[in-house]
Amino acid sequence: MTVEKQQGIAFISTFPPRACGIATYTTDLIDSIKTKFADSFACYYVPLENSAYVHPYKFDSFFVLDVSDARSFQQLSDKLNDATEIDIVCIQHEFGLFAEAEDDFVNFLNQLKKSIVLTFHTVLPLPVPAMIKSVRDMAHACEKLIVMTQNSADILVEYYQIDATKISVIAHGTHLSPALDKSELRSRYGLQDRKILSTFGLLGPGKSIETTLEALPTIVQAFPDVLFLIIGVTHPVLLKQEGEKYRDTLKDLVRDLGLALHVRFVNEFLSTKELLGYLQLTDVYLFTSKDPLQAVSGTFAYALASGCPVVSTPIPHAREVLKADMGMMIDFGSAEQLADAVITLLGYDRTERERIRNLNIQKTVATSWQNSAMAHIHLFASMLGQVSSLAYSVPRIDLAHIKRMTTDRGLIQFAEINTPDLKSGYALDDNARALVAILHYYDQYAAFDCLSLISKYLNFIAHCMQDDGTFLNYVDTGGRFTEQNFNENLDDANGRAVWALGEVFAKSHILPAETVNLAKELLERASSNFLTYYSTRSMAFILKGLCCVETSEYHHVIETLAGRLTGMFNHESSDNWVWYESYLTYGNSSIPEALLLAYQRTGIPIYKEVACRSFDFLLEKIFVDGEIHVVSNKGWAKRDGIHARLKGGEQPIDVAYTIIALDRFYREIGNDEYRQMLIAAFAWFLGRNHLQQIVYNPVTGGCFDGLEALNVNINQGAESTISYLLARLKMDNYVDISR
Repeated sequence: MTVEKQQGIAFISTFPPRACGIATYTTDLIDSIKTKFADSFACYYVPLENSAYVHPYKFDSFFVLDVSDARSFQQLSDKLNDATEIDIVCIQHEFGLFAEAEDDFVNFLNQLKKSIVLTFHTVLPLPVPAMIKSVRDMAHACEKLIVMTQNSADILVEYYQIDATKISVIAHGTHLSPALDKSELRSRYGLQDRKILSTFGLLGPGKSIETTLEALPTIVQAFPDVLFLIIGVTHPVLLKQEGEKYRDTLKDLVRDLGLALHVRFVNEFLSTKELLGYLQLTDVYLFTSKDPLQAVSGTFAYALASGCPVVSTPIPHAREVLKADMGMMIDFGSAEQLADAVITLLGYDRTERERIRNLNIQKTVATSWQNSAMAHIHLFASMLGQVSSLAYSVPRIDLAHIKRMTTDRGLIQFAEINTPDLKSGYALDDNARALVAILHYYDQYAAFDCLSLISKYLNFIAHCMQDDGTFLNYVDTGGRFTEQNFNENLDDANGRAVWALGEVFAKSHILPAETVNLAKELLERASSNFLTYYSTRSMAFILKGLCCVETSEYHHVIETLAGRLTGMFNHESSDNWVWYESYLTYGNSSIPEALLLAYQRTGIPIYKEVACRSFDFLLEKIFVDGEIHVVSNKGWAKRDGIHARLKGGEQPIDVAYTIIALDRFYREIGNDEYRQMLIAAFAWFLGRNHLQQIVYNPVTGGCFDGLEALNVNINQGAESTISYLLARLKMDNYVDISR
């Protein structure tokens, strides 16, 4: 997917090392845009300063705006207007940043000849006339306004009479939960056997930390092992005005209340990684702001996104987001209510706390910085009329989650968010797919540590083989076959096993002899059953495996199975329904791909003809306006029924199989539409879907389990993660990922 011209965005904001929430916010936003859309948009930095001192930045500034100097505003507007490389100016607005330069700022906005997007970090209700005029003047000069809550948007419309069509609501970005070793973290921070309460952010009286300290003696009586972490440095403006007066007041209160063993000050400006580590260990997060007009809080958002049960005062952001099943709301300054809420939440059993954690992560994953970047970029692209030409950057391959999901026995089936669910056991399906994926990864990247994974997955297939040459599918954590094997049709699982064994043959020139010999032995033992399968997908998977074997020993089987698929096609297809069955279900692309492989192996023309006709028919069904929407498992597409295009129920495995087939057809046929569809289909994982949300998780290296009507399924199981890897490996042939 090529872009005619890289668009430029100038970000006017504070930036680190200036200690400021907006600085962190803007940096996270820019980093996410650069990571996801490097080929579509370039970002330019315009730091805000208010004195002769300029912070030492780690980037090249387009311009440094001194808000205390009217000439600096004029110089910046001239430079931006002359900059052909910049198309949009994105401004982060907080009243304090421009407090003494309001007129200069409005004049600056009016002089700009670029499209302006202004993000209001604070929106005050019940404004005085002067503020109404100021906000309206700013809004008039801007093409679009961004706020972070619907409440803020409603205030702009009701109190400031701003046109609602000018306003976009984009929630405060959050960080996806990393996969961390909590035992190691607790040991590192000396938090073993403690129940952790925490709060973080720039310290100042507005955070009302004393409310928690006053509640703590009551909490300690109920839970003597509780520890309250106060994380963050003092706000730099406050530090300049009065030093550590507020922190010292808190320390005095800790001493007076006898809480020295139950309070720890972490007086550091933590990195994001360190902060997320503390939040992963937090049993209850406390947000006690005493400002009822605080529109939004990044600290509150980060805590929810980390899964923390939250006790919060009722700022507008909390009232809008924090539901009863996610935490508890308390009145401003009420130590008694805070104590009751914390005692209630700490009293929940582990199952209930995990339920809250999973729920909070599920409800906030849509606000991840990756998704926030997409929301911003779609807004910018719509202003420029270029939504259809957005190019998503392809992530580097990360096997971390696959390795976490792999034990000595094989690949675990499921995960609870990003934690392997050991009790779910193992499946032949997943280990066969994993073997195929890691074989291709090893071939493309010569990563020798993958040989141990290949051995584990192949040995799992061997474990599943029965005396008659068939395979069972489900294995518990102790290596025993479960009852589920005898209640399901396992034909497709058997077909996938044959596919994986054939792929070992295809890579035999780079594999140890013992690996190839084991695969050969298993394939020979399974061969007596090859012609006993009649389901379309099991035959397709067997064909895919046998077409990898260069010798002619399975030539008759290939022709027989391909002939069966061709016969099914002739029997079922008509002018309006060009398919092998009277319905489209899952894994559809594998069937025409298998027939194309049979043609490549045998040269029989009818296989190619049927493969192309059926594949093109399928593509017409699942591609709409250049975007893939695979058949939903909420309702299969049927020949004789009216199929409503359902949203949701889209599985990564179907997108991956489509990408694999598109690659095969493109290399055989050379039709460039296949290449374009392949790139568009892969973008489904990155956010080009009906939710405009990521399905691949770049933080863990896992892939979410599916795309539902209103949300993604945030569990990152084996099938989805391996499916993503199979799709991602194909992208090396189509995009430059050398960045």
